Amino acid sequence: MTATQANPNKGTALITGASSGIGAVYADRLARRGFDLILVARNRERLAALAAKLSDETGRKVEVLPADLSDRKDIASVEAVLRTRGDITLLVNNAGFGAAAPLLGSDIDKMEDMIELNVSALTRLTYAAVPGFVERGGGTLVNIASIVAISPETLNGVYGGTKAFVLALSQSLQHELKDKGVRVQAVLPGATATEFWGVAGVPMAHLPKEIVMTAQDMVDAALAGLDQGEQVTIPALPDLAEWEAFDAARRAMSGRLSSTAPAARYRANRADAAARA
Repeated sequence: MTATQANPNKGTALITGASSGIGAVYADRLARRGFDLILVARNRERLAALAAKLSDETGRKVEVLPADLSDRKDIASVEAVLRTRGDITLLVNNAGFGAAAPLLGSDIDKMEDMIELNVSALTRLTYAAVPGFVERGGGTLVNIASIVAISPETLNGVYGGTKAFVLALSQSLQHELKDKGVRVQAVLPGATATEFWGVAGVPMAHLPKEIVMTAQDMVDAALAGLDQGEQVTIPALPDLAEWEAFDAARRAMSGRLSSTAPAARYRANRADAAARA
């Protein structure tokens, strides 16, 4: 039995940042699960080599779409594919980069570039894919965020802000699309052994070995979380109940965040100020 026969076609997965690291591992795992692939990244040579390897090993159809997602023209080309290809059943928004320097040590132009890629490009591709998923009655969106989405004191604050956006967008879409057959998963990796650290300006050799996960283990955990129906997957978190308690507290508090009157502690301060006047 061939690999293709063992894994009947599950549609096409489009993966951004697919030429290396987490994206390349997603490409490998999804091809072996029965997906055809559209691989998106800047490096045409890496994409072509990965596509040839995966096609040979899995028998799946693997297309390459070289694109720089910091370039609006290139983003538009990927958006067009997502809007017009009815066979796309899964989008993995993985492209992005990070930074480790604090605000006072950061270049504002590089921070703006990060926002454009991590937030704006991801949002545009999401908006391009989701209407088709809804129209076809099914589809899966996987957004790669980061643990800094809930731990903003870690690494660069702008990076943390971009990943908090990814998490918030994912959670909002989970609520909006829950009855439309569309699955949305946010993945929050911790430190992962990829080229990320070189770009961020922190050699991976400087990280404690006990906190660094391989990209293979990270993606396998994320896919296991998807299989288990998780909406938010934190691959390194030992006890899922910790996340569930965190999220439950947030949801419970959300019902008390808006009111006609300020909280009592502020009304008391206002009364004291009026008395002193």
